[in-house]
Amino acid sequence: MTRDLSKLETILGVSFKNKDLLEQALVHRSYLNENPAFPYGNNERLEFLGDAVLELVVTEYLYDQYENPEGDLTNWRASLVNTKMLADVSRGLSVNDFLRLSRGEAKEDQAKARTYILANAFESIVGALYLDQGYDVVRAYLHRVLLPRLPHILEHELYRDPKSTFQEVSQEKVGVTPNYKVLGETGPDHAKIFTIGIYLGDEIVAKGVGASKQEAEEAAARAALKEKTW
Repeated sequence: MTRDLSKLETILGVSFKNKDLLEQALVHRSYLNENPAFPYGNNERLEFLGDAVLELVVTEYLYDQYENPEGDLTNWRASLVNTKMLADVSRGLSVNDFLRLSRGEAKEDQAKARTYILANAFESIVGALYLDQGYDVVRAYLHRVLLPRLPHILEHELYRDPKSTFQEVSQEKVGVTPNYKVLGETGPDHAKIFTIGIYLGDEIVAKGVGASKQEAEEAAARAALKEKTW
């Protein structure tokens, strides 16, 4: 039941020797709930492996290319391998078009859960490629599809924790600790979108939107840093 995944292989820039590994990397566990006779397992074991390989490749690259202290390298690595970044890379590689999902999951294209599914699929593909062709091929793949995003991260300081940064600067400059308020919620329970305001005292500084309160707060803090030019 392996599909013709040659189009995806072209997009990824790799050709798998064992096509079954790539197929399994695309199987979300929800698909198996509706298709119990499907001959492949889900992609969670490949994700587990891929996560470790991914972190090693990124760590090795940062160590070789930069002489910054551990704290900087740790923050930069976190920005490269976080869920949002990996999901964005997956979308850019059209992985979403090849996932095997349950009918329910497939309908919720904008759901918060899809971000995690895409990020996990990226790690699963890394794990599958590692098993199929080894570390050097995986490293070359990640150097091509993921690591070129680092200059943008560094230029825009996306590795900074915006909430901590805004709190530190606001306490230093105006002596006030910021607070957050939920301004609105939309969408069903499993796919809510939150709008949150960040305040200094009674003054609203900026708003942020996200698929979780944490994500919306980070967006608000990032917007507040720009608003205050801090």
